Amino acid sequence: MTRRNFVGALAGAPTVLAARQKRPNIILIMADDMGFSDLGCYGSEIRTPNLDRLASRGVRFTQFYSTARCCPTRASLLTGLYPHQAGVGHMTEDYGVASYRGDLSKNVVTIAEALKPAGYHTLMCGKWHVTPPDEEHRYNWPLERGFERYYGTIVGAGSFFEPTWLVRDRTRIQADKPGYYYTDALSDQAAEWAGEYSRKQDPFFLYLAYTAPHWPLHALPEDIERYKDRYRGGWDALRAERHKKQIGLGIVDRRWPLTPRDSRVPAWEQEKDKDWQARRMAVYAAQIDRLDQGIGRIVRSLEAAKALDNTLIMFLADNGGCAEELRDTVKGPYVPEGRPLRRGNDPSIMPGPADTYASYGIGWANASNTPFRLYKHWVHEGGISSPFIAHWPDAIRKQNSVTNQYGHLVDLMATCVDVGGARYPDSYNGNKITPLEGNSLRPILEGGTRPVPDRFWEHEGNRAVREGKWKLVSRFPDAWELYDLEADRTEMNNLASKNPDIAARLRGKWETWAKRAGVQPWEEMSKRQGRT
Repeated sequence: MTRRNFVGALAGAPTVLAARQKRPNIILIMADDMGFSDLGCYGSEIRTPNLDRLASRGVRFTQFYSTARCCPTRASLLTGLYPHQAGVGHMTEDYGVASYRGDLSKNVVTIAEALKPAGYHTLMCGKWHVTPPDEEHRYNWPLERGFERYYGTIVGAGSFFEPTWLVRDRTRIQADKPGYYYTDALSDQAAEWAGEYSRKQDPFFLYLAYTAPHWPLHALPEDIERYKDRYRGGWDALRAERHKKQIGLGIVDRRWPLTPRDSRVPAWEQEKDKDWQARRMAVYAAQIDRLDQGIGRIVRSLEAAKALDNTLIMFLADNGGCAEELRDTVKGPYVPEGRPLRRGNDPSIMPGPADTYASYGIGWANASNTPFRLYKHWVHEGGISSPFIAHWPDAIRKQNSVTNQYGHLVDLMATCVDVGGARYPDSYNGNKITPLEGNSLRPILEGGTRPVPDRFWEHEGNRAVREGKWKLVSRFPDAWELYDLEADRTEMNNLASKNPDIAARLRGKWETWAKRAGVQPWEEMSKRQGRT
């Protein structure tokens, strides 16, 4: 299969009407800053019955990859390209280089722009975050990039009770409804649209990008109450509990050892602020619980319209668990103006209410990413490994299955184009379009196999390449490390010195890709933004 990968040539065929009637609706759901082990069907104790149900009628991937950070992941997901090719090599800052403009390129198409000409209705709810949050960049808001309807936030994060940069279609609005909670608002809008558009003649594509469970730790009291005592045993016990369950579920191999606790985190017995720490994880769990409740409403809406079985639902996270410890100086477009806030990770402040602004920290992120090491930002397995569930009863032949074949964000565009009978264009709106990087996941969903592609990563100088079982990876500015992921996916046994020829070959592949994709040395990019 070529990199262009013009999959699914149904559009334009004489039987296009009949083909349209059989093509699935597509719902692509993404959580924000959620770790590999945070769903029940991936080893968690968090209550996620609706996602677990989708997994029981679908396929779970044990090796699905993101790009380690929110903006790059969203750019890659939307376009089927690596983030640098889409113009979002870092975040939404402009570094003055085409691959680092922090603004979705005109030389790419979104999934919505690819599916709309094939007769799909295109809808989006949630976090956009592929263009700067200001009035000057309205040309890159969702309705300008192929979506018919939009409800969500242009900015990357913020209050769940009073989100900033909230937009309906093209109009900025305020969250003024009594009892407003952003996760519920997204779920309710998505459920309404799923029911409405399921009854139309043509299929629909819905991209639902939650901000949960990204900081700040904001959750509803009844959800927090459910977990108030659950985490008093601490992160060490939780990691061991999840790891055991993952082995039983077939999600991880028992040969892979659980990585050591992060050296910056004390053993739970030595933790001084146990009540506060347990509360942090309880609020985080409550955020995921509420997200799952909303997905249940969407599923019921599809069931009521008798559309569930021919809807391809895909669920993933944008990166691994987030180890960022917030300070009391957090500000900017994420924080409502004029709102008194108790900001930062302070043991005297119990998180959850609207006037707090905190994160769950390193110890719990370490547990979220069980059994892997490192976090969001880095491209070791803890930063890029995502749960991935695909549910499509009309096409998935082996339900409640687990696959070890690996997938990547760039494959989502190819999958949507394939199952949607669309064409990936050479040009769009007079602009030459960068050829597609991904390959459709459809063969895997239908119980088969597909060629194993090489995949690449770079974020803030952190680099990786995967070729089959081999992964070459580097944490900036450290040296390259080499791992055999079949024997050692927790990356505990660095084989670089024992296999210099393999390491050299993979490094050459990475350098060739980096040049083609527009990757720039992070030392130079960081200096452009005053980072040293």
